[in-house]
Amino acid sequence: MKIFTYIIVALSVVLIGINVFMLDFKNLFEGDSLIALIGILAILCAIVILLIFNISKSIDNKLKKHS
Repeated sequence: MKIFTYIIVALSVVLIGINVFMLDFKNLFEGDSLIALIGILAILCAIVILLIFNISKSIDNKLKKHS
């Protein structure tokens, strides 16, 4: 499961890179730039959720070993 989350995080970083190229810094909140910003924020939220999940799994494994 840990490898799967790392693969998803790596794919998310690639998607952030693609969305950064879609940004128009002169008109940041219009058209495709707004869609790219929303995509970047959504991907960052997904990365944070995956990292929290990974940390919670490691805490759960440590508690099971301790018991």
